[in-house]
Amino acid sequence: MTIDPKIDELLRKKAQAHQGGGEERIKAQHQRGKLTARERIDLLLDKGSFRELDCFVLHRTTDFGLDQQKFLGDSVVTGWGTIEGRLVYIFSQDFTVFGGSLGEAHAGKICKIMDMAMKNGAPVIGLNDSGGARIQEGVVSLGAYADIFLRNTLASGVIPQISVIMGPCAGGAVYSPALTDFIIMVRDSSYMFITGPDVVKAVTHEDVTFEELGGADVHAEISGVAHLSASSEASALLLVRNLLAYLPQNNMEDPPFVPNGDDPLRMENTLDTIIPDDPVKPYDIKEVIRFIVDDKQFFEIQEAYAPNIVIGFAHLGGYSIGIVANQPAVLAGVLDINSSEKAARFVRFCDAFNIPLITFVDVPGFLPGIAQEHGGIIRSGSKLLYAFCEATVPKLTVITRKAYGGAYDVMSSKHIRGDINLAWPSAEIAVMGPDGAVNIIFRKELSNSDDPVKRKADLVADYREKFANPYIAASRGYIDDIILPHETRPRLINALEMLSNKRDSNPPKKHGCIPL
Repeated sequence: MTIDPKIDELLRKKAQAHQGGGEERIKAQHQRGKLTARERIDLLLDKGSFRELDCFVLHRTTDFGLDQQKFLGDSVVTGWGTIEGRLVYIFSQDFTVFGGSLGEAHAGKICKIMDMAMKNGAPVIGLNDSGGARIQEGVVSLGAYADIFLRNTLASGVIPQISVIMGPCAGGAVYSPALTDFIIMVRDSSYMFITGPDVVKAVTHEDVTFEELGGADVHAEISGVAHLSASSEASALLLVRNLLAYLPQNNMEDPPFVPNGDDPLRMENTLDTIIPDDPVKPYDIKEVIRFIVDDKQFFEIQEAYAPNIVIGFAHLGGYSIGIVANQPAVLAGVLDINSSEKAARFVRFCDAFNIPLITFVDVPGFLPGIAQEHGGIIRSGSKLLYAFCEATVPKLTVITRKAYGGAYDVMSSKHIRGDINLAWPSAEIAVMGPDGAVNIIFRKELSNSDDPVKRKADLVADYREKFANPYIAASRGYIDDIILPHETRPRLINALEMLSNKRDSNPPKKHGCIPL
């Protein structure tokens, strides 16, 4: 059978586009332990669901000999597909073509699918592997980056945006991922920095490797730029699939409801003894979370960064929820600059995408010290306060133990529109801890006492009996109910069901002025 020449030409061109920069460059990519742009897409999306756009696009640059180097599709693969049957838009930078560098044609392809994602209300996933701006295109490449940045900003809070860093990401290229909701990095093969090691050495005389400057561990543990990290590209792509299971398609939808076999009336008697008798002894709040959520599955975000606060997603009674929890096992769960900003960003994301918030409180206050004050703890703490105040999604709060001072107010208290605020019998709600309160209130009496140690012990015990409990707050309606720890799961599920049609709003305005 004779093949129509036109069909033959089409098949030949598509095969050519699928070769990217050619067999040698694909081989080099594999030798670096990295997948190609198309292999990554195939691994991420449901099998057979990818529909490519613009595979015939070519760059239009003639300077510096680029008119002799043209590759179908240029240096990025774009299109749409599904993940667990749900529509997503995707772009995957192709390092085998000009090192994945971004020029006018490359950016135009990305902008096209971002515009489509906004119109159709579906997430955008970017697989980043690029040497940065295409220098041969000069200012055109810089303008092309800005075209993408604008779309990232306009899409923020409208559709989920996820960036997976799968190679170098330097200079202006880092700002598009930074504007997205979640950044996932691959250890030992992905890097993010404004200026590379060579420039750093030239300017500051510091010797630093790519990994030390901007590797996955640096951004997951120190800078907080990365939300998740993985040991391999396959693991990173699996994280994307898992993350999307908790998110709605856009800000007009509710997050997915996932029925499961976990009994909504399940009680956990272990919770009745999880709080130590000694009020200064730590425990792991993640254990509390896992005992309460569906199937004990908690998808933690930024686990290694500011671990004195815990954030992440779970399902509860089938509902997708966002969790914010003080971690008494790290720095006693105190709020500091990093933990405040980490939680604030997460709260705002959940609120933007209609994900109910559950807050577990065990906080002794804000971290004192010169470094914190000079670093702007006041401003950072205000960001978390602002985020909780602004949020209009269902907000449930459980005070497990300490809720002292301004930190009590900040952690989704009744006073900042908490919908249901519960406390365990072990809750301590006061301006400050008994020891500090006695030192201030009874300073003169203690200084004149014949036995200040015994007198202080008596006063601390008296203060603890009067204030280190949830009953005064409950008597004023600041706490809706004091519950047995083992009934926390069914009580929270019931509250979520009751609040499923909640409607709340903020005053009309262009936007608030969060203390950035």
